[in-house]
Amino acid sequence: MTRSSICPHKGCRGARFQHHHEAPKPVKDTVYEAVPAQRHRCLRCGRTFRVYPRGVTRAQTSLRLKGLAVMLYLLGLSYRAVALVLEALGVYMSKTSVYEAVQAAAERVPGLKRREVFAGVQTPAMGGDVTSVKRKGEWLPLGLTVDDTTGLVLTVDDLSGEDAETLQAWMATIAQAMEADILVTDDADAFKTVADELGLDHQVCKSHVTRNTDTLVENLQSAAETDADGSLAAIEVTAEQAIADLTRLEKLIHSRQPEEAEELEKMHRRYIRAAPPGAGEKATVAYRLRMLFLDRWNLWSRLTRYRTWQGPNGETLDGTNNGSERAIGWWIKERYRTMRGYKRRKSAVNVSRLLAWCGNHLDRGGADLALVIA
Repeated sequence: MTRSSICPHKGCRGARFQHHHEAPKPVKDTVYEAVPAQRHRCLRCGRTFRVYPRGVTRAQTSLRLKGLAVMLYLLGLSYRAVALVLEALGVYMSKTSVYEAVQAAAERVPGLKRREVFAGVQTPAMGGDVTSVKRKGEWLPLGLTVDDTTGLVLTVDDLSGEDAETLQAWMATIAQAMEADILVTDDADAFKTVADELGLDHQVCKSHVTRNTDTLVENLQSAAETDADGSLAAIEVTAEQAIADLTRLEKLIHSRQPEEAEELEKMHRRYIRAAPPGAGEKATVAYRLRMLFLDRWNLWSRLTRYRTWQGPNGETLDGTNNGSERAIGWWIKERYRTMRGYKRRKSAVNVSRLLAWCGNHLDRGGADLALVIA
C-alpha cells in the first residue's frame, strides 16, 4: 500500500492521519480484478483522501496494464492490435485507451527536448540529421541529435523546415547545452552554414561524399573522353589530362588525407578558365570539372576533420554520420514504416522520443517504463 506522507489537499501540509475506511476498488489488470482502497482522514484539516496499492491510481486501469499496452505498441503493434492482444489475454482495453496510455508515457519521457538534453549529457561531438514522416498526407520534418562518440540520442524535435536558419535556431541551444565543439552531419549545404554560424568545427559524412564523387567521376569520364562540346580544347586541356585528373580525384576521395588539399587546388586551377553557362545553356564538360574540383577542394577540411580531431578525453570520430542515421532508422523509421502516417504532429514527436529514450537505455541495463508510466 502506498502511504502518503503529506496531506494531498491544497493548502494543508498535515502529516498525521487516521485510518477511516476500507473498500474494494475494481481494476482492469492482468492479475487482480479488485484491490483494497483505504480512506484516511487528515488530523490537521479533517478531510479524507484515498490511498491505493502500488501500481493503482484513481483510474480504472492499473499501471501494469498500461505498461504492457505501451510495450506492445513499441514492439510494433498498432493500437487496434494491442487492444486485440490484451482482449485475448482476458483484459479489455480499447484502442483509444491504448493510444492515451502511449501518449501519456511519451509526454513524461525525461529529456530528449531541445532544452532538456538526454540525461544532461555533455559531449564535444554533436551529430545531427533531419528526416520526415507523414502527418495527414503532409511531410513533417523531425530533427534528431546524437552524441556522435557513443550514438546516444540526445534530442528529438519537430521542425518548421530544413533551411539553414531553422536548423541553426534548432541546434544552437542544443550545442550550447552539450558544450559541443564539432558538428557531424551529412553533406547538405544548410548544415555547413549552421556549423560556420555557430563557430563549430564540421565533419561531413565521408560515405556520402565518396559515393557522390564516384558517381560524378564515372559520368564525367565518358564525357571528357570525347570532349564533344570542345570545351576542354578551348582551355587547352587534353582529354587524357581530364581523365587522369578524374582518376586521381577518385583516389584522393578514398584516401582523404588533409595534406592532399593542395593537389585538389591545382586541379581546380587547371580548369579555372572554363566559362559558366549562359541563360538557357547547359554547363560544358570543362565547367562541370571546374566546379567539381572547386567543391571538393573547399570541402576538404570538413571531409578530413576526423583524421586530426580528438576530444578532451581522447574521443575520436569515424568520419561518418552513421550515429544519426542509425538512430533515425531504429527509433523513427522502423516504427513508422508499419503505419499509414501520424494523425497528430505531437504524436509523431512523442512516439519517436519514447522509442529513442528506450533505445538509449538498451546499453544501460534496459529502460524502466514504470518511470514514465507511473
